Amino acid sequence: MADTTSTPHINPRGVDIAETVLLPGDPLRAKFIADTYLDDAVQFNEVRNMLGFTGTYNGTPVSVMGSGMGMPSIGIYASELINFFSAKKVIRVGSIGAMQKDIDLYDIIVAASASTDSNFLSQYNLPGTFAPTASWRLLKAFMDGAEKSPDLSAQLHVGTILSSDMFYNADDTATDRWSRMGVLGVEMESAALYSIAAYAGVDALGVFTVSDNLYTGAQTTAEERQNAFTEMMELALPLADVTV
Repeated sequence: MADTTSTPHINPRGVDIAETVLLPGDPLRAKFIADTYLDDAVQFNEVRNMLGFTGTYNGTPVSVMGSGMGMPSIGIYASELINFFSAKKVIRVGSIGAMQKDIDLYDIIVAASASTDSNFLSQYNLPGTFAPTASWRLLKAFMDGAEKSPDLSAQLHVGTILSSDMFYNADDTATDRWSRMGVLGVEMESAALYSIAAYAGVDALGVFTVSDNLYTGAQTTAEERQNAFTEMMELALPLADVTV
């Protein structure tokens, strides 16, 4: 468990934050994960209602905390968790809009990499274009666990996703152009998470349940997105035991 300090956005009040942190965007999903899966869960944050909890999963310490929407928001929480609270494995568990017609609701997308239309990466002042990429150790462990899961009903898709700054895009051709490049789906955070983790030398992974399909128009409800994406969570939680 990491030492506790206080930042402008996280005030643990003496509660430890684990080296493994799950980051759903929705703080209520963080509460659902803690209530459903963690033993002896204790709330460690309520600043700005961004709820965070620490407990154990099969005896291993795990924390879960909301990250908010967009790269600026997850950039704050991921940076503070990694740099001030010594998080070593940061796993985004979220929803995603499918950008391929053959991907169905409740399928699971694993982001091997995250393309982006954001300017977030410019802060690193690199002499080229950085490709935000998942931790191979976490990605392999996740897929190994999925292959051994006898009850897995969702289809898994592994590849690149898009982390976009825009939920409503004025360019109505953008989806087609990203889709043509094989992008599986769009969300708003993982490119920032992957770059922050790379810069700090820690491990990060993004796994997602498909909440809607941008081509077919199929979609889930807000309540389903908060509470029903259980297979993704059950595959992500054992990553706490992965040695990094």
